Amino acid sequence: MQDLSRDIFLAFMRVHILRHAKRGPVYGLEMIEESGRHGYEIGPGTLYPIFHGLERAGYLTSKRESVNGKIRKYYRITPAGREALDRLQPQIRTLVGEVFNEEPLHQPQPAGETG
Repeated sequence: MQDLSRDIFLAFMRVHILRHAKRGPVYGLEMIEESGRHGYEIGPGTLYPIFHGLERAGYLTSKRESVNGKIRKYYRITPAGREALDRLQPQIRTLVGEVFNEEPLHQPQPAGETG
């Protein structure tokens, strides 16, 4: 069985990457450093498969560019990535609020009630 903490972290990293890519192009080292500023260690062996998966799913697109004589791969959000992020942010906000015992945005109905 996989580690639940790791699964949740990786899911949030996907959303975090989309959020940053919505603001502008991102690249690997930038996201590693950004995560480090938040106290999270993520290595290239974890990060790049996330980038590649988001690209395969159509949420990111990439382009290689020369920067100071080195090739850097920049990732940009796609319209599908924007749509996914816009859909996910309120869902995450609601779930996180409920996890921390804040009042949910939608009141659940008692079991057995409909309508």
